Amino acid sequence: MNQNFDIIIVGGGAAGFFTAINIVEKNPKLKVAILERGNEVLSKVRISGGGRCNVTHACFEPNELVKFYPRGEKELRGPFHQFCSGDTVEWFSNHGVELKIEDDGRMFPVSNSSQTIIDCFIEATQKLKITVLTGQSLKSIFKKENFWKIETQSNNFTAEKIILATGSNPKIWEMVQTLGHTIVTPVPSLFTFNIKDSRIKELPGVSAQVSVKVKDTKLTSTGPLLITHWGMSGPAILKLSAWGARILSEKKYQFTIFINWLNDLDAEDSEKILKNLKQEHAKKMVSKKSPFEITNRLWESLVLASGISAETKWADLSKVQMQNLVNQLTNSSFQVNGKSTFKEEFVTAGGIDLKEINFKTMESKLHKNLYFAGEIVNIDAITGGFNFQNAWTSGFILASNL
Repeated sequence: MNQNFDIIIVGGGAAGFFTAINIVEKNPKLKVAILERGNEVLSKVRISGGGRCNVTHACFEPNELVKFYPRGEKELRGPFHQFCSGDTVEWFSNHGVELKIEDDGRMFPVSNSSQTIIDCFIEATQKLKITVLTGQSLKSIFKKENFWKIETQSNNFTAEKIILATGSNPKIWEMVQTLGHTIVTPVPSLFTFNIKDSRIKELPGVSAQVSVKVKDTKLTSTGPLLITHWGMSGPAILKLSAWGARILSEKKYQFTIFINWLNDLDAEDSEKILKNLKQEHAKKMVSKKSPFEITNRLWESLVLASGISAETKWADLSKVQMQNLVNQLTNSSFQVNGKSTFKEEFVTAGGIDLKEINFKTMESKLHKNLYFAGEIVNIDAITGGFNFQNAWTSGFILASNL
């Protein structure tokens, strides 16, 4: 059976729904369908942000917002000047969903439930009479005269315009390659580091504000680091994994990191502080109380790792021990052996080469009436609502320029 539409959107996720709704709001006469391969739509929205849906981030300045995108920074500057995080807040408010800002800048629905976003999208598609079809796994896409033809397991479709919003789907990338597009090989982004080290073995749950760098690269990061049962996580590590997605993949996830547990205090300044303590607290034990903004447990672990026993007093610190302690505090070396990814929050670096897309319209430069929205293209961001913002922006731009 052949079904005919003006526009078909492949992918029933955040980008697909947002694009469809914006298209029909601007062009009510268009006949639009969303095809989803799974049995339910918006499944990634449901589990995102721990089931709360991290809709966007409270960074309202386009030139600042682009800095959160390891891939796509240059290309998104123009689009963000048209539809930025503030526009997202307004759009959802106009559709009955109020958002709130958390301390770290992430924005969630006031309801604290991703179901609110799902309900908003489903209600809008029903009101606008957008056809939503599930269980439609694609077999082929091809151009026939002025129309696109799509074959799924159960149906044939024709449409004047096709929008691919399928996220990181290797099967669709293969189809897009047969249309002549280049796919930048996908590699994982946003992962934690697997580290076995006696210094952190007993410290899961301890966090610190740090700066981290990867040995023999230019990769650096600052922010909160969380010690876990398997190694290290937290924003400082996740940022490093996003910006270093390609480099760390080439290293097969075997590399050395250096951590400054005192964040912005360098070796020289920390040594001065330690020498003052040696004089002022001569009779006190070094390991007992952290003189810096790190927990006592972490301090004690680094003291012991410096070859200083638990009973050693400040007055008895040797020059070598002092030097070891400075080094452990400001330049601790850790060996990373592998990575752990969060399955539900999985983000991929890779996708359709950005040079082959017109970012004023989100249309393919190779094929007229073929468009892309969301993570199918080689754009990805660090954690915090930025990947969703790319979905909203690309969907809005596309809908405004059909």
